[in-house]
Amino acid sequence: MKRILINATQPEEIRVAMVNGQKLYDLDIEQTHKTQKKSNIYKGVITRIEPSLEAAFINYGSERHGFLSFKEISREYWLKDPATISGRPSIRDVLKEGQELLIQVEKEERGNKGAALTTYISLAGRYLVLMPNNPKAGGVSRRISGEDRQKVRESLAELNIPDNMGVIVRTAGVAREPEELTWDFEQYLKPIWQAIQDAAKEHKAPALLYQESNIIIRTLRDYFRSDIGEIIIDNPKIHRQAHDFIQAVMPHNTRKLKLYEDTLPLFSRYQIEHQIESAFHREVNLPSGGALVIDHTEALVSIDINSARSTKGQDIEETALNTNLEAADEIARQLRLRDLGGLVVIDFIDMLPNKHQREVERRLREAMKVDRARVQIARISRFGLLEMSRQRLRPSLEESNQITCPRCSGHGFIRGVKPMALSLLRLIEEEAMKEMTEKVITQLPIDVATFLLNEKRTAINELQIRHSIELLILPNPALTTPHYHINRIRIGEDNETQLASYKLISKSSDTPEEISKPVPPKAEPMQPVVTQITPSQPAPPPAHHRAAEATAQQAKAGNTPSSLTQGVTKGVEGVRRFFGSLFGGNTPNTHATNTAEYTQ
Repeated sequence: MKRILINATQPEEIRVAMVNGQKLYDLDIEQTHKTQKKSNIYKGVITRIEPSLEAAFINYGSERHGFLSFKEISREYWLKDPATISGRPSIRDVLKEGQELLIQVEKEERGNKGAALTTYISLAGRYLVLMPNNPKAGGVSRRISGEDRQKVRESLAELNIPDNMGVIVRTAGVAREPEELTWDFEQYLKPIWQAIQDAAKEHKAPALLYQESNIIIRTLRDYFRSDIGEIIIDNPKIHRQAHDFIQAVMPHNTRKLKLYEDTLPLFSRYQIEHQIESAFHREVNLPSGGALVIDHTEALVSIDINSARSTKGQDIEETALNTNLEAADEIARQLRLRDLGGLVVIDFIDMLPNKHQREVERRLREAMKVDRARVQIARISRFGLLEMSRQRLRPSLEESNQITCPRCSGHGFIRGVKPMALSLLRLIEEEAMKEMTEKVITQLPIDVATFLLNEKRTAINELQIRHSIELLILPNPALTTPHYHINRIRIGEDNETQLASYKLISKSSDTPEEISKPVPPKAEPMQPVVTQITPSQPAPPPAHHRAAEATAQQAKAGNTPSSLTQGVTKGVEGVRRFFGSLFGGNTPNTHATNTAEYTQ
């Protein structure tokens, strides 16, 4: 049975695991102190236009300005009529600095890169994605094919969609009645867009107008399918939030939601804790004895397949094929668990027969079909390499849970003691050669300093005599290889001559400049303007559920008007509780505006 397991026992972190039996096949971890910006909608202002990049930089309230490509700018923001422009338009001709735009974060900030922005807004519902200013982008999800695609098109044609809007039917919208799609469009998505437009008129840039749903709502909205048997949550507050959402959007599935109250941790019961930990490892073992080695670089992710102890096969070709087939399944799983995006290069074990290469390619494509991200897979080259790209849905597991190693700065390697000591001896001499040098004070790791003061004592004495300087080598226990401090003292600048050498040792591994540098205060997180949207009626259940409920009500209560009224009232109250929690409820906030209820 497939299950969604939600662990929220620790207030700092919420973990969502999707399992098939006891096999983990998808994972999402969110730290409560880190705010996600992807899919948030802001009102921003253009601060700089770069014609050479065909892009503009937008101040939308973040410390680092966002990047808005020219192709992501809707023509409704152009200052000139496109019909009056001859030839290819330039971004400087149609936009100006100081102009305000409604933008959405398409990609999160990564490293030194600011967030990627777009003016083509998209709002995700349970069954539909609304694109209010992009009517040409409507249609059916590319993941829907065959007869389902035609049926979805027929249901979509029954929706009353304005000419200036576009709608895409998600995979969850397959086999849904037109009434369900209409509710998602009329009662949920359209009111949100109207509230965003109203807020944009009342607030100056930069302003956060709409914030994407939290991890609980996103999981139930995007991952819950009919094949999910149970949703198990170990936190009563989170369970209540999930219950309100399901009651509002898919009330017929409330029976699948369960509160876990056992003393044994939820993830330990389903034996997935060690599977989560393996997603942080560089090497992943395969069942036959082979292994994957996953490395991250600035340009791409490389995955190497090693046969290691694998002996699954009668000869070397069969062993290579079987190991590669296992690797294809595990690679697809690891890409989902770690959410690795961008360019991925896979170095499969060499296979001579072409049919074996095609079989591995087919296995990888089949394994990637369950992935929500967009994937492009090339063929295995003559060097045994397969290139593929995967859409980045969210920050990877590495980016959101790990920090750069403070010792090696992310390189993974450091210089040995002897090479490090010899290199420092040369750097010290460079400082000693400079004019007006009286003294050079060096603070080194203990092992490096010990090597210089003993094995290189003669070289140090010769250096002092040759350049007529005084050299102090201070072993600093706060420093580890490859960190060091070299301080050159000019003639007449030494104000610490009277201090004993051991008092010159700093207590921190940071340089004096870093210690004295003031730390800028962190800005308060922006609060969304749109904080509450309440539909006037709950979502309609599927047709077969409506028929079953009608039969049950007639048999049990005679279908009296009072019982029907009570049922509708209870459903509406569930909707109010859900959307109140989703958008912050009625919590007082001087920066937020509670949007009035929308009636039919």
